[in-house]
Amino acid sequence: MKICNDIITKTTNWHFYVLLCSDGSYYAGVTTDIARRLHEHNKTKRGAKYTRVRRPVKLLLTEKFSSRSMAQKAESYFKSLSRKQKEGIVEHASR
Repeated sequence: MKICNDIITKTTNWHFYVLLCSDGSYYAGVTTDIARRLHEHNKTKRGAKYTRVRRPVKLLLTEKFSSRSMAQKAESYFKSLSRKQKEGIVEHASR
């Protein structure tokens, strides 16, 4: 938390993330807690419907953003790419 002009504000980092599903497909999302969300995708009913039937999932990529809006823009951009372009981004991130 930080204090700004006598107002206490909570600083939250948002993360864009990409998962590799057991069927070889990608899943992209945003969250404030990567470890919790990965656990939800793999172990609980709180994971996305898409990943529930494609377990286990593996975390491939994360990017930190200062706002939810920016993280969602990254997610939207990633989802608009072709499979080949997504593979290039994931490969580059794993170096």
